[in-house]
Amino acid sequence: MERTTLTAIEKAAKEIRKQILKIALERGGCYLAQACSSAEIVATLYMEVMNLGPSQGAWRPAPFPGVPGPGNMDYQKGSLYNGLPAPDRDRFFVSCCHYASVIYSALAATGRICPDCMDKFNVDGWNMEMIGAEHSPGFENTAGSLGQTVSIAAGTAHARKLRGESGRVFCLLGDGELQEGQTWECVQAASYYQLENFIIVVDANGQQVEGAIEHQMVLEPLPARFAAFGAECVTCDGHAPEEIIAAANTAHPGKPLVILCRTRGTTGIPPLEKRWPYLHFVRISEAERAEYQAVYDAM
Repeated sequence: MERTTLTAIEKAAKEIRKQILKIALERGGCYLAQACSSAEIVATLYMEVMNLGPSQGAWRPAPFPGVPGPGNMDYQKGSLYNGLPAPDRDRFFVSCCHYASVIYSALAATGRICPDCMDKFNVDGWNMEMIGAEHSPGFENTAGSLGQTVSIAAGTAHARKLRGESGRVFCLLGDGELQEGQTWECVQAASYYQLENFIIVVDANGQQVEGAIEHQMVLEPLPARFAAFGAECVTCDGHAPEEIIAAANTAHPGKPLVILCRTRGTTGIPPLEKRWPYLHFVRISEAERAEYQAVYDAM
């Protein structure tokens, strides 16, 4: 796979933040902090770490009438934007489905969908939904409730190992999902079945819908917990593409790999610091608009 420069990855990450800040300004709000925390993670996965095939998805967003019954199941699968499944290709599962805007923007930044795709974001009747599902660009499956997709991804990795396929399975998680017991059952099972082809990438931004994770249910020490459940866990700066790449190259024979990316949900957009830790969904008021607009203009 041709290597991507770190400068190109950082440029794509900035474009992801810019696209989602634009949406927040135009429509009054968005999952903006998630873009701030995960932009480098997702850009690095797409541009350097994952071995995906060329996109087979439609170049432009597509109308989506819904799925009321079995007669309306001919919509295009979102997974096609990550390429067709092949024994030697990786697959990408997004568990944190409210990161959909980040995934769409990353697809645009990496040439897998048209640059102006976000014009249809969260518009009724289109596939660019705010909460990603199996018809949403870049999504393998409908990812709710949180904490369930990781098991789907691990099951896929298990099947691929049984078939002798060389391709890996990546799953992006938010750290709030680590409060779900099913997540730890999945890690335990992946360890038992020695799924070295399974890589969990955690956006550890320390926040959830109710505020700071440490104020709701303490999770640390996460590296020790993952190790206790049988995984190889590597911690890195989730805003440093070179560290993410190095973590993804960690040897982990006979074990699933967990890349614990420490991030901040305000990176690149300083006014968000005033809201910490209540950043789950950011609504920009008229009183704040000028400040956020100035940040956007500087981008």
